[in-house]
Amino acid sequence: MSLSRTLLLRASRSRWLAEQLRRRRFARRAVRRFMPGEDADAALDAAAELRAAGMGTVLTQLGERTTRREEAEAVREHYLGLLDALGRRGLSADLSVKPTHLGLDVDRAVCERSLHRLAARAGEIGSRVWIDMEEAPYVDATLELFRRVRAEHEAVGICLQTYLRRTPADVEALLPLGPAIRLVKGAYAEPAEVAYPRKADTDRAFLALAERLLERAGEGGALPVFGTHDLGLVGRIRERAGALGLSREAWEVHMLYGIRAAEQRALTGSGVTVRVLVSYGANWFPWYMRRLAERPANLWFVARSLLPAP
Repeated sequence: MSLSRTLLLRASRSRWLAEQLRRRRFARRAVRRFMPGEDADAALDAAAELRAAGMGTVLTQLGERTTRREEAEAVREHYLGLLDALGRRGLSADLSVKPTHLGLDVDRAVCERSLHRLAARAGEIGSRVWIDMEEAPYVDATLELFRRVRAEHEAVGICLQTYLRRTPADVEALLPLGPAIRLVKGAYAEPAEVAYPRKADTDRAFLALAERLLERAGEGGALPVFGTHDLGLVGRIRERAGALGLSREAWEVHMLYGIRAAEQRALTGSGVTVRVLVSYGANWFPWYMRRLAERPANLWFVARSLLPAP
């Protein structure tokens, strides 16, 4: 892992730094590259604009590791209200939620009940709830939550990180459920015995798992989703999907708001189902640091964005 990536991931855990930067206008201006605004209305407006361009949306309120039950329940109510707003506006958008934001560290039963309610409501309006994956110590609990919710609701998916050495076994264990699985590379600082330290190994794991899920999709046993901005990787996945004769509806690509927007539109125009992950909320600091760590070259983009226009 590069030094810049290591430092950014360490910074993402600093409460002091988060508090300092949230107060700085330049930091709020820089983060706007990756999010349309801090409130749900801004996210819904972005979803409407993306729909007009032929793309779907995944909405997520930024936040994690709640420490009080009341806070976790407020997060659930916020998401239920967001689903109601999607229904009123006729928007077909999914949700992506972090278990620790819904109180996994506070009361696992409360977190599970909240996920059941969200999945049930999402199913009523034709949406899906994606259960996001956090650091390695949360993987087992998150997979168990997914299994329990999936046993009662189809409108739920799970995110898996291909840099974790355990992920191939997790995929195989989940396939009998006919799951919706979103593959991402991973964005946390993990020890080498848990996660691949080299990007090339993570990329190879991603492609191997993508091919496995596409094959399963051809049998009607999975919905594979690929969360990546690696266009070379997307191209290879697309070739494999074509060789298997998969329809456009059989797989998806998910990308982040504000990153490679032109390529997102080009992929959509060429027949790929693309959804854009739109994040919002005041608790953007840890998430933003992880986005920068995924591609430290983005630091130069941020620096340039802070300079006055010529």
